[in-house]
Order: sequence, then structure tokens, then C-alpha cells
Amino acid sequence: MYIIIGLGNPTREYEATRHNIGFDAITRLADDNNISLDTKKHKAICGKGMIGGEKVILAKPQTYMNLSGESVRDLIDFYKVTKDEIIVIYDDISLDVGQLRIRTKGSAGGHNGIKNIIAHLGSDEFYRIKIGVGDKPKNWDLADYVLARFPKEEEPAIREALEKVSKACETIIRDGAQVAMNLYNKKETNA
Repeated sequence: MYIIIGLGNPTREYEATRHNIGFDAITRLADDNNISLDTKKHKAICGKGMIGGEKVILAKPQTYMNLSGESVRDLIDFYKVTKDEIIVIYDDISLDVGQLRIRTKGSAGGHNGIKNIIAHLGSDEFYRIKIGVGDKPKNWDLADYVLARFPKEEEPAIREALEKVSKACETIIRDGAQVAMNLYNKKETNA
């Protein structure tokens, strides 16, 4: 069994913001795999289904970003999965808009949600899919930037990234993280 966790903030005011791209990825996975996100437990909105021939739990923690580890810890303890059976999806300002980066471990890189998950797990070794949301413009406050919505011209790149994330999760489950990294950790080149 795999637990796929998308990071974000609950409530309407945060919907479709850069920081909530993890929630958007879970919605896309649910849609692509006919999974209903209809259960509220483990401090998350969850859904059960199948992806790549394996049972999965999709989860959107409702603890707010900076306390995401509480929900992740709860999910891991309840379902008795290992760190190799969780995939965390979240925003990354150091990647171009729509670019993916799959990792099997690593630091939080300044991301408070990941920092909290690492603290709750006592390890930085878990699968993660970072979705590029672009670097903040000069003179912008970081919080204002990540809590802003994508401009119209970036929406096609985000839709394409969410489609790739859905496929990347299936690849990780079916073929392993290394295969997924080889397929999706490429920088797009505009020819």
C-alpha cells in the first residue's frame, strides 16, 4: 500500500495558490483514478483506491502547511507503512513553473511543510515530488508569492505538470522511484 500526500492549506482562500499545488495534484490523481476524496480522518481529507495495481490512500492534510507532519505521522502509524511507501507532493520555488523533481530523500530546502514532516518522521528519507512554481519576483514577500494564484499564462504549464505528477506517481508505484526520476527529472527545453 502507498500513501500519497499532497501538501497545502485548507479553506477556500488558499485554493489554487502556488503553495496548494500539492492539493491540486491529489485532486488530479483522484480524478484520473476514480478515487473519491470523501473521508476526513488522520487530520486529512482522504480517499482509498488503486493506482498502478496497488492500494493507495490519497491525503490532503488539513493541519495547515507548517504542521503537515502531524497528519503524515498519523497516516503512517495507522496504516503501518514504511517511509518507502509514502509519496509527498509539494511546491518548490527553486524550480521553473511546471518543472518536476522527484527525490527519495533530502533536506527541507526551506519548505516548512517538509521540515515538519522530517521532524515528525525523524528522517528525510521518503519519496517526494516537487512541482516548480517559479522563483518569487524581486521585492515580493515570499509568503505573499506562494499564497498568490498562478497568472493565466502559467496555467497551461501547471495543468501539464499535474498530468505528469499523476503519471509519475503511477511510475513510482509500478516501476520504482529510479525509473520515475529518469523519466520526469528532465528540464523542459523549448525548441
